[in-house]
Amino acid sequence: MPPFSSPGRLSIPNGYSVLGTAPRSRDTGVDCRTSAPPPHPHRPTVPRSFRGGPVPETAAFHVPAIDISPYIAGGSAEEKQAVARAFDEAARTVGFMQITGHGIPLESWARLGRASDRFFELSLEQKKRYRAPKGVNRGYSPPKSERLSLSLGVEKAERMNDFFEAFNVGATAADYAHAGVSEADYADNIWPEETETFRDDVELWMTNATAVAHVMMAIFADALGLPSDYFAAYTDHSLNVLRMNNYALPEGERVTLDGDLIGMGEHTDFGIVTLLWADDVKGLQVLGEDGSWNDVSPLPGALLVNLGDLTARWTNEKWKSTLHRVKPPVVGGTIKRRRSAAFFFDGNVDALITTLPGCVEPGERELYAPITVSEHIQAKLRGSRELQKNTGDIEREAQRVLSSRY
Repeated sequence: MPPFSSPGRLSIPNGYSVLGTAPRSRDTGVDCRTSAPPPHPHRPTVPRSFRGGPVPETAAFHVPAIDISPYIAGGSAEEKQAVARAFDEAARTVGFMQITGHGIPLESWARLGRASDRFFELSLEQKKRYRAPKGVNRGYSPPKSERLSLSLGVEKAERMNDFFEAFNVGATAADYAHAGVSEADYADNIWPEETETFRDDVELWMTNATAVAHVMMAIFADALGLPSDYFAAYTDHSLNVLRMNNYALPEGERVTLDGDLIGMGEHTDFGIVTLLWADDVKGLQVLGEDGSWNDVSPLPGALLVNLGDLTARWTNEKWKSTLHRVKPPVVGGTIKRRRSAAFFFDGNVDALITTLPGCVEPGERELYAPITVSEHIQAKLRGSRELQKNTGDIEREAQRVLSSRY
């Protein structure tokens, strides 16, 4: 039995459903040609928004909450259309959303937290045994070994490298034997020996997150008025990566922030869509339209979901890949422990990303040249991991960082 699949765990049957999703509507009437989403006669019943943080000049900033249970539990076509419309609105205006009704069991949430805690509680010397060779997106990354702003080509001479540590696992070549993929692109994972349940706990979360990501692709298709299986050819051997993060300043230590200390630098996510597990300690900040940074914390039981660069390319930026960062979690002058785990659903390594049908109106131009998933991801990783300034077509993203109000 391949990794990330076992009895009792969520599976991904044909049609990318979870827990018995009924057949989806193929067309909601929403596509890239609309200048604004159509009316919403049937909104989800969960609260639509919450305040991101105490930033007076951005009191209207909010991240909407969307209940995707109609896609999980066999809702009606009308209910699914309401979800797709709400998703389209959030994708156009914020690029971030809170997803409820996703069907991931509480046990899986708790076990991922246990795995993260047990690994990061190891000594630095022990953790460094699990560093991967250069260029391999697996294993342990120590504090201050990365600078994510370089993935956007942004560099400040006085800026410290990012003050977090991380551990990466991902889909392997063995997971996609049907596709004949290369181990160079789908590397084997590195599993810590000191924590007995780590692999089982992490693989359970990967199974569940992968299933939800495929449901998100069905919502993408419905929101864009595309056939329900449109994205299957782009994601049937997706470069999935789970990155567990720990903001590694010692708990309780008093610090003075100087503006150049950053937990995780300004960046957009590289792939298609990201599903974020996080605790409720503040730190994540999202860039608003007015150039201000806004605190965002997850609702209880919700996944924070944001769109990545490849989705912005697909939609010619009709949907947003929003800049975000993590500031050191300091409350009352003392450091607070903060954990997160980001599941990156990045698409097939060999998929060619071009503008989707209907996303360039007459008189508009395509903002991006065609690029493969591999070319895009590798350019970004050379910036963040190898500390090489990205020189690709990232001028639009970099300008948003440089014009933001720190």
